[in-house]
Amino acid sequence: MTTIDLADVAASRQIPAGVVAGQPLTALAPMQDVTTHAFMHVVAGYGSPDYFVTEFFRVHDTSRLEKHILHSITANKTERPIFAQLIGESIPHLERTVAELSRHPVAGIDLNLGCPAPKVYKKNVGGGLLRDPEKIRKILTKLRSICSGLFTVKMRIGFDDVSSFDEILDAVAENNVDLLTVHGRTVKEGYRSEVHYDLIAHAVNRVPCPVLANGNVTSAKAAQRIILQTGAAGVMIGRHAIRNPWIFSQCRSIFAGAEPARITFSQVYDYIDTLFLATASSQVPELAHVNRMKKFLNFVGQSVDSQGAFLYDMRRTKSKAELFAVCRRHLLETPDHEFADEPYPGVIARPNCETPTCG
Repeated sequence: MTTIDLADVAASRQIPAGVVAGQPLTALAPMQDVTTHAFMHVVAGYGSPDYFVTEFFRVHDTSRLEKHILHSITANKTERPIFAQLIGESIPHLERTVAELSRHPVAGIDLNLGCPAPKVYKKNVGGGLLRDPEKIRKILTKLRSICSGLFTVKMRIGFDDVSSFDEILDAVAENNVDLLTVHGRTVKEGYRSEVHYDLIAHAVNRVPCPVLANGNVTSAKAAQRIILQTGAAGVMIGRHAIRNPWIFSQCRSIFAGAEPARITFSQVYDYIDTLFLATASSQVPELAHVNRMKKFLNFVGQSVDSQGAFLYDMRRTKSKAELFAVCRRHLLETPDHEFADEPYPGVIARPNCETPTCG
């Protein structure tokens, strides 16, 4: 395989312009089983982020490009760039996968150094690699040498502590990574702790490339506050874009000095209906599709009512008819009611993952 001379391509490697030139950048975080082709296009209908990132392509000795993830790249009609994310630790197989992806219209290659799922990090990939800074350095060196276009990284601040954070940041800098996203928690903190925005600010000051801040970007106002607090070039938003797909257009408003648009219950109902239709398949039984929708609605429900009544009723539905009856009762009986900008305190989308006392 031919190696690219970095000096020859450095001048041409520029991250894509945002929707609005000069504004902080926004990206939809890669979320496994969420950021599918269908979901990306639903979000785009409410105001695209500047960048999309795919679910991760698993890379190992027998891996092949997953067709449904590749479809989100080859059938992209969002008019925004899509980065292909890889997760793995075998350098030869990462190299092979980059070569395969180079035949497709990817905006760049993104390396996952942050997935906190135990079934992932126990294989020493994703967030598990943060325990091995020297291996990370070798992977970054190889991927940078073979990526003629953009090469980006998404990482957490450490595995169970931050003792290797600077060493990994230095490897990012030495290997001319084009864009770094930092989730301000360790792998072991999962989604339960406060986000360490001071360490995101530290990364901003230590690496030469633009840094996106990630973690608890709950609203456009939160995005603006986090950018000011960290000095980041922008934000990457995950779970709260499931709850509120208008968040990227709201960010552009607030970055321009305007008030974000007010979202009503009737708009939320339309979003749920659109998402249900977009993610439906004749090959998926109704109950399975309803249960999949519940995973999205767990987040939507955080801004419907402060008591969690919508979530309680929604989680007990067993058919499309029951699901939409709950949605109509909670959303269309007061269609002009304002959908809360922030999640209501104590209304938890995933109790097993996000409550402070979770083990």
